[in-house]
Amino acid sequence: MTPQEALLRYFGYKQFRPLQEEIIGSVLEGRDTLALMPTGGGKSLCYQIPALVKPGVGLVVSPLIALMKDQVEGLRQNEIAAAFINSAQSHSEQDAVMEAALRGEIKLLYVSPEKMQSERFRMFIERLDINLLAVDEAHCVSFWGHDFRPEYTQLHWLKERFPAVPVIALTATADRLTRQDIAAQLRLRDPNIFLRSFDRPNLRLEVRPGVDRVNEILRFLQNRSKDAGIVYCLSRKSVESLADKLCAKGIRAAAYHAGLDPKLRARVQEDFLRDNLQVICATIAFGMGIDKPNVRFVIHYNLPKNIESYYQEIGRAGRDGLPADTVLFYAFNDLMLQREMIQEEDSSQREI
Repeated sequence: MTPQEALLRYFGYKQFRPLQEEIIGSVLEGRDTLALMPTGGGKSLCYQIPALVKPGVGLVVSPLIALMKDQVEGLRQNEIAAAFINSAQSHSEQDAVMEAALRGEIKLLYVSPEKMQSERFRMFIERLDINLLAVDEAHCVSFWGHDFRPEYTQLHWLKERFPAVPVIALTATADRLTRQDIAAQLRLRDPNIFLRSFDRPNLRLEVRPGVDRVNEILRFLQNRSKDAGIVYCLSRKSVESLADKLCAKGIRAAAYHAGLDPKLRARVQEDFLRDNLQVICATIAFGMGIDKPNVRFVIHYNLPKNIESYYQEIGRAGRDGLPADTVLFYAFNDLMLQREMIQEEDSSQREI
């Protein structure tokens, strides 16, 4: 199949979005590639299409279990042979996926960065016919990125063991220093770099004083009973408190943070994706790669850590291209709280 034929057959689209075709062409030429595209710009297709049209299996490193689960379910619904391997599975479940991959029954295999460190897993993938290596949310690789993950820095061995296999690194946000660091950390060889405009004209950005925030949010929601949205808070305590207050006013809301039981977190996320919940009150643990196109608003109850985080988080609104609202509440005590949290970091992170 050509990329265009795969796009229509598996995804139902007749034409590519801006830059997708060029990025796919770069990968199919065997070039290492770094792609920066806005949230909702269609990054996933840039590695999914090449993996489908080339012989072999595409190996995708993804940072969150929930994210790879969403991706794999979506691909299977489109009749694409996809699977994942991560710590949430039993050994027998992982073995079944590995055996299917060795039989050539899988076209896209998603793996957590932690799993990539296992010597047994490394020996397994050396037996596969890998057609590309994709590193999703690649800003996690960079020491200078806003969501640094130490496990990502170990991924350089992939290029060393598979020098002929093209690597594609994808992210929505990375400044010049972070882009250089991603290329260096992953040992990309003379990569093609694609940078799409980050302007999201369908998003309305608003900043309000952080006064009487709960009532401000209730007023905001008054005429939006059918609109789904996310409210980001700085702490787990404020997430739970706000969710309780919204529920008390008859709003279908739920809390989401890393301290919750994993099964409860998964259920809350599933309810939100299926429109059983209107509002998710969450810490930054929620949202990376969440593919819900009809999020109509994103509210920041507290000041985000930095511009990159802010951009990534508001990017979860309006992925369907329709108008969406973003509201940022600003209060000086948020700034003081962020400074206190920075002082608790180790010296290298504190410097950044």
